[in-house]
Amino acid sequence: MDSDLESLTNDEVPGAAATVVLLRDGERGLEVLLAERPRDRGSFAGAWVFPGGAVDDADALGGSIDTEDAARRAAVRETREEIGLGLDRYDLVPFSHWTPPKGSPKQLRTTFFAVRVPDGEIRPAPGEVAAVEWLRPVDALDRHAAGAMTLWPPTWVTLHGLQRAASVDQALAELRSGDVKPYVGRFSEDGTAILWQEDDEYEADREREANDPAVPDDAPDAEGNQHRLMMDRLPWVYVNTMGAGF
Repeated sequence: MDSDLESLTNDEVPGAAATVVLLRDGERGLEVLLAERPRDRGSFAGAWVFPGGAVDDADALGGSIDTEDAARRAAVRETREEIGLGLDRYDLVPFSHWTPPKGSPKQLRTTFFAVRVPDGEIRPAPGEVAAVEWLRPVDALDRHAAGAMTLWPPTWVTLHGLQRAASVDQALAELRSGDVKPYVGRFSEDGTAILWQEDDEYEADREREANDPAVPDDAPDAEGNQHRLMMDRLPWVYVNTMGAGF
């Protein structure tokens, strides 16, 4: 693990992975490539995700799987295997690093990279990808809000952050200018929200009172620093009161 992220990593999460956000300029603005996982198998069955997968020993070249270089090699390999596109690992822009909460379907610390889509034909691997689609981030989020698309929290938050970018150049410039943002998560007591490490309730072990007021759609009732995704209803609500994260 690179030293700047080491202190914010849950050592109980044993594996590493890489995810690639492929970008292009569409007629109506920035678009991302989403791939639908097969609905009959796998940890993310039926979900729409960015290409990617686990870092293996070959990616690490005999060293640790928790390095950025190993993640870059995995990102290139997984993109080629899943959708048939070749990437230059040095073009990849790392921008976030996700440690999943306990109880997540796959316990892998995952580095997210962004890159402009290269020339070439997209050839989805039949066993891993059921469909692919280029979408504006806002359109993907709207489908999810309508219950028509399954997204996992890291995908949802990434799409939410990319809504502001008008072009690939702008998106990549903004991502390059910032640090790789860590997201170390845990589920709320009732399982309806993910809290990240900056949230004041992240370390809290007290149970919520049964008579707590209901959470409104636009913001939580709790005071203090909040960095969380509320998933008790659609649309999901991302709350970030302190500018942390993507």
